[in-house]
Amino acid sequence: MGLPEDRERFRDIGEARREDLREFISHGNLGGSGPNQVRIPIKIVDLPAFEYDQREVGGVGQGDDGQPQPGQPVDPQPDDGDAGDPGEEGGDHEYYEMDPEEFARELDEELGLDLEPKGKRVVEEVEGDFTDTARTGPQGSLDVDEFFKRGLKRHLATDFDESYVREGLFVDGAGVDEVFTWAREASIPVSRAWIADAAREIETDRGTAIESVARWADFETLDAEVDSEPAGQRIRRKGIDTIPFRREDERFRHPEVIEQHERNVVVVNVRDASGSMRETKRELVERVFTPMDWYLTGKYDAAEFHYIVHDAEAWEVDREEFFGIQSGGGTRISSAYERVEDVLEEYPYSEWNRYVFAAGDSENAGADTQQNVIPMMRSIDANLHAYVETQPGGTTQNARHADEVERALGDTGNVAVARVTGQDDVTDAIYKILSTEDNDS
Repeated sequence: MGLPEDRERFRDIGEARREDLREFISHGNLGGSGPNQVRIPIKIVDLPAFEYDQREVGGVGQGDDGQPQPGQPVDPQPDDGDAGDPGEEGGDHEYYEMDPEEFARELDEELGLDLEPKGKRVVEEVEGDFTDTARTGPQGSLDVDEFFKRGLKRHLATDFDESYVREGLFVDGAGVDEVFTWAREASIPVSRAWIADAAREIETDRGTAIESVARWADFETLDAEVDSEPAGQRIRRKGIDTIPFRREDERFRHPEVIEQHERNVVVVNVRDASGSMRETKRELVERVFTPMDWYLTGKYDAAEFHYIVHDAEAWEVDREEFFGIQSGGGTRISSAYERVEDVLEEYPYSEWNRYVFAAGDSENAGADTQQNVIPMMRSIDANLHAYVETQPGGTTQNARHADEVERALGDTGNVAVARVTGQDDVTDAIYKILSTEDNDS
């Protein structure tokens, strides 16, 4: 077994023994992972080692350190003195590492999600199969089949029963003009020049003027006595000798132009940083938002993240500050959505998938939710708006924001409201948010 096989076997073992994904999201140490690498603890078992057996006391080759004690590991490698204290630092073997793409696949399977990212911005145009045609092109790309079909179509459109039209010239008193008018009224695609040529042929053959040759009293009598043979029937009987092709029938094959769209996303994470957002509430926000960041990173070709915190005012921070920062001020959630609007100006909705995720304890100043936040959520184009209420132990009397948003926007198809009262609610909240996006939005 070579190194690649060993590595794959180790990965299979690690996957089998790693911490359950739900358990990791709800209770594990999320801080040990980075934006592009998720590290999930593996349930470690003791590795086999040689130990001194007390039944084998004595003998030679025991070294300079004296008699080993029963149960003491026999380490073939000398101690270099720099190994550090036991338990001071874990090794790489203690974690199962996955990139965001694998994390997204695993979360899809674990929670039953089926988010299909949409590509919006055109990044390049490539040539596909030769399925398109144009009027011009190199002679070698002439579409012979199309050329033939167009010529045949024209032939069928201009074909008519010549013997039937010729009978019109034997109507009593009918000349070229009268026959031409009768044919056109019957939707027969014959030209006046053809009728004139046919009349001259009859006059030449009979040696008399066409008007003096009468076989039918009028056109009505002719129609009653003689049937025009349909073109299809005539072609089946006689076949086609020639098809009159024209230059305008030519079509040249060109490759289909295929637009390649980049599946990109911008995520704006918003968090209440007011004095009421204690450590437990902030931790619940982190447990919901961090896995969703990993998930969307894995789902999209390009993902950009912005982090906004607010009390009565709002400001943008980096990811490291986002989950820990706390102020002593009040709460005005609309201040955050004002910053969201500014951020999203750089990401046109026609080119970017946009997600706005906000979280807090649902406390808000006065009528700010009804008068400001809800109208702004309606006006900000996004694939998905979400609000996560974090209230350990249940909602308090002043926590009305989530309820008001849900009543006003809960049936719009792209707004999700989730409530998290403890760590066991985290994965349910993630599922509710990520399964809410309206595929037609």
